[in-house]
Amino acid sequence: MSLASQAPDTDPGAPPCRPIRFVHRGQVQEVAGLPPTTTVLQWLREHARCSGTKEGCAEGDCGACTVVVGALDAQGVLQRHTVNACIQLLPMLDGKALFTVEDVTAQGVAQGVALHPCQQALVDCHGSQCGFCTPGFVMSLWQVYERHATPLPRIELAEALAGNLCRCTGYRPILDAGERMHDAPRQTLDTAPTVALLQGLAAQPPLHHAGPSQHFHAPRTLAELAALRLALPEATLLAGATDIGLWVTKQFRPLGDIVHLGRVAELQAITRTSDGSPDGTLLIGAGASLEAAWQALSMAMPELRELWKRFASPPVRHAGTLGGNLANGSPIGDSAPVLLALDARLLLRRGARLRELPLSAFYLGHMRNALEAGEFLQAIRVPLPAPAPREVLRAYKVSKRRDSDIATLCAGLWLRLEGETITAARLGWGGMAATACRAPQAEAALVGQPWNEATLRRAQAALALDFHPIDDLRASAAYRRQAAAGLLERFWLETRAQQPLPPEQVQVWPARPSAAPGGPP
Repeated sequence: MSLASQAPDTDPGAPPCRPIRFVHRGQVQEVAGLPPTTTVLQWLREHARCSGTKEGCAEGDCGACTVVVGALDAQGVLQRHTVNACIQLLPMLDGKALFTVEDVTAQGVAQGVALHPCQQALVDCHGSQCGFCTPGFVMSLWQVYERHATPLPRIELAEALAGNLCRCTGYRPILDAGERMHDAPRQTLDTAPTVALLQGLAAQPPLHHAGPSQHFHAPRTLAELAALRLALPEATLLAGATDIGLWVTKQFRPLGDIVHLGRVAELQAITRTSDGSPDGTLLIGAGASLEAAWQALSMAMPELRELWKRFASPPVRHAGTLGGNLANGSPIGDSAPVLLALDARLLLRRGARLRELPLSAFYLGHMRNALEAGEFLQAIRVPLPAPAPREVLRAYKVSKRRDSDIATLCAGLWLRLEGETITAARLGWGGMAATACRAPQAEAALVGQPWNEATLRRAQAALALDFHPIDDLRASAAYRRQAAAGLLERFWLETRAQQPLPPEQVQVWPARPSAAPGGPP
């Protein structure tokens, strides 16, 4: 089914164009001729006439546009996850399946009921008032329903809905619905037809899609990507679109030609090796999703789990990538402070050449980095710390809202101890300067000293000399300095040798029950 006419290929050196092909409403959809910056939400509402998905913020914040995207993994199993349709570009769907609220309703009808159990539970629990956000909640609840046969613990259910905002009913009735939807006779989606269609699409050549004035390339191997990047050094590199999508919807920026990284399997690999540090090293492909990367980091270092769950929202973490979060260079990104504390190194590729650079040397200024023309970030090498008490690690985030919010400041703090003496320190900070960076004077005040209150006070005084933060809408400079000193003190309270404080005594929010590594997001 074609929903637009094929645009002429204006680049004689480019490979042949073909339509974007993906599965929606039980059929393979073919789309050609639309600008590559057309969002999934625009296509749904303006071309497919599926108006159930709503536009609220157009920046991936409110969740009204939540949809579910499915793709086959290496074993041929359909994996599904929520994303924000408002900032996903349509060509990114190529070879995948798109599920919307219309599919959920049709699933209920196919089972002989007017509404799917998650929809009916929202009605029964009075979880919808104005109703604008309801389709997005339905899709997040549907994904939970499909993955879990029994109700999730309420805190995990709340985490799954962290990307959906509701100002009418509040969350209590919606969480009630998320529990009650399991009371009805169970009706999960028959995924076999979708899998068969996706298997057919897997044989198609890599996507090269031409719009009226730009091209969209989706290479499938590192070699293809490296060659394409050399040929098109000015093209926009697109990973999850959780940042670039806003360039389109909010800033109306022209992107030029686009090279999409999402189909390069090597970029998504996460492996653990035994070399490089006493406890091994994580090698995280730059194209690994934020969800997958932070899950791997948290499995190796449980101290990071709290920050993982507070990093953006599930739809953003499912789409965004760790490499994109670092290459974007935001001074308030949540990944960089922690990876600075862990002494992470970046693998940068240009053609066949691969070089390694410390993350601490990557940022040259506000939104500027050390990438050369034709170069891209291939992977992140993360040395894993030795177990406590020899090495201690904490990650903290301060923001106006607990869930799904941009950080006012973020800290990754690491110490190596010999007995009670600090032999090495790395303090990574975001929100305190033009880039995420370490605090050299505070680190120097710590090294060689006992980890006691007197050393803490010297480090706090030195921290004030390391940074001169700005006043902005998120916080004043004075607040940032005070909060940073407070986080350093919390670090000491949690890791001091005598009577370290447990989490429930150093945070306002109730401590999250411990969960098995790799548990549900």
